[in-house]
Amino acid sequence: MKRILVFGDSNTWGFNPERFDRYPEEIRWTSLLQKSLGNDALILEEGLIGRTTAFDDPDCPGRNGLDSLSAILEANQPLDAAVIMLGTNDCKSVFHATAEEITVGLEKCLTKILDDVSAENILLISPFYLGEAALNFGNDERSLAVSRELKDAYKALSDKYGTAFLASSDITEASKVDGQHLTAEGHRALYEAVLNAMKNTL
Repeated sequence: MKRILVFGDSNTWGFNPERFDRYPEEIRWTSLLQKSLGNDALILEEGLIGRTTAFDDPDCPGRNGLDSLSAILEANQPLDAAVIMLGTNDCKSVFHATAEEITVGLEKCLTKILDDVSAENILLISPFYLGEAALNFGNDERSLAVSRELKDAYKALSDKYGTAFLASSDITEASKVDGQHLTAEGHRALYEAVLNAMKNTL
């Protein structure tokens, strides 16, 4: 049985933007992935609301992904593969981050994971674009623009290290409710795309 770490934010955790709670297992993309893979793999869900690549959120401590990653990697050993999808929270106006700065944070996380998982067994996912409704949740127009730049920046990072790559913006979009979380349909679309990518590369 392969052990696959999935490291992400609230869209990995399964935040429901309409109810402000967690989607049940029959909806979350990670749970659908587990059901599909069955006894061939164990999906190790490590999603956290508000998690960034490497930024400290003054209003929400403990969300710096880089700071927590070493402990997460150690706790989930041994690992055969990993999926990482971060960057949505990094776009928040409080960080004033460029796409390049966010990608630097992601690269720091990626290099840590590479200590335990070979590049060909890592799937790097760029976030879907922030929607207009995200302006009501700590984002500004600059945030929306930066979110659209992450696809190309992450693809270049993936090419640099030789990981698999998936642009979630190619297959799904943010909920119209808050502009930053997946709908139930989005979870299914992401699950199907990740499953296909894993069959081809992991």
